[in-house]
Order: sequence, then C-alpha cells, then structure tokens
Amino acid sequence: MYPRAVRNATVCLPTYNERENLEKMVRALAGKGVDVLVVDDNSPDGTGEIADRLATELDYVSVLHRDTKEGLGRAYIAAFHHLLAGDTQLILEMDCDFSHDPADVPRLIAACEAGADVALGSRYVPGGGTRNWGIVRRTISWGGSFYARVILGLDVRDLTGGFKCFRRHVLETLDLDEVDAKGYAFQIETTYRAVRRGFKVVEVPIVFSERTEGHSKMSRSIVLEAVTRVPMLRLTVR
Repeated sequence: MYPRAVRNATVCLPTYNERENLEKMVRALAGKGVDVLVVDDNSPDGTGEIADRLATELDYVSVLHRDTKEGLGRAYIAAFHHLLAGDTQLILEMDCDFSHDPADVPRLIAACEAGADVALGSRYVPGGGTRNWGIVRRTISWGGSFYARVILGLDVRDLTGGFKCFRRHVLETLDLDEVDAKGYAFQIETTYRAVRRGFKVVEVPIVFSERTEGHSKMSRSIVLEAVTRVPMLRLTVR
C-alpha cells in the first residue's frame, strides 16, 4: 500500500445506487497510487453506508455525501471544489461500474506527468474501443462525439468520454460554477472549456466495457441536454 504522503492523485467516484460495484471498485484501485473520493448522492440502496464503512477500513478512501441526486456534472463539481480545498495535484474522473478499467488509471496519470494538462481515456483513437456494445449504442456514442467535435471545432476524438485526469491548475483556472451541464454533456463542456483556455488535452486509448452490475444512468433527457448544450457552448464560451 502507498503511504499517504506520496499520493498526489485522487480518483472521484460519483455514485447513485452502486452497491454492487462500489466496494469492488474501491479495492481494485488499491495500489494504484491514488486516493479515492466517493461522492454519493444519497443513494437509497445503501451505497453511502458502504462508502462510509470503506472509509473507516481503508486509509486512501474518503466520502462526500450530497443530499440529493442532481446529475453527474453537479456531483463532479462538488468533488472538484472539495479536493481543491486540499493539496491533491491530479484529479481523476471515473465511473464506478467498471466500464473504465482501474488498470488504466496509472496510464492517465503518466500522461499528465509527461506534459498533458488533461489526459482523456479515449475510445476513438487507435488502440481504443468498446466492448459488449450493440450497434445502436455504438452509433449514439460515436455520433455524439462526432457531432460535438464538428460543432465545437475540436480535434479531440472522444468528447463524451468520462475517464479523465486533470492537473490541479486546470480546474483552478476554469470557473467551475459556470459549468452548467448536469449529465454527460458535462464531459463535453469541461473538455471544451479546457481547450479554449489553451490547455493541452491528450487522448490515451482505452477499451470501454459495458457495465455488468447495476443499471445504466443514460436517459433520453441526458442525450437531449447534450444535443442542445453543444451549440450553446460554441456561442457562449470564449
């Protein structure tokens, strides 16, 4: 186990009804050189209680409880503010359902240590891909990234990807309270704002796997938010 003094990276794990996955994910992150911040939105299935137990057992785990479910974006903004009040230097976003492989965490960290301001786990660069997805899901995901890339004029291939590592100064520079997106559009918005500020975004190839436990949080409203939010970003973010 890594002593706390040498860890300078924290993985944010937003959770809502992830009791099947949380403990397995937290323990899978042991030895990766990271702390883990669980951000639970008052899950009715007891996820928050599991997180509290893990925090008492494992010195690299802490918990941020939120009163209500307000979407992925709001959970991450709360986590970022919480961590920026401390001294962690690298802040990672990661899903709790094993769609992101814990073994890839050191690769994102290494990319930032090599000079990236934002390292983004990408499905759509050579070496990246998806596993256990049907044609409809693949089309929606690839099409969403393509749509955002064209509208925003970016070279980033996987704009909807949610597996990221930020250098601290990126999040300190962005006005986090101006980030309005609540669902997966949050991923597009934060990357776009980082690029507009001149930060270097590096895509690291990953293979994204469909969850095997629990239920997907994707919904029609989340897709609609992304479709409508992207043109607004082009008009309003300078």
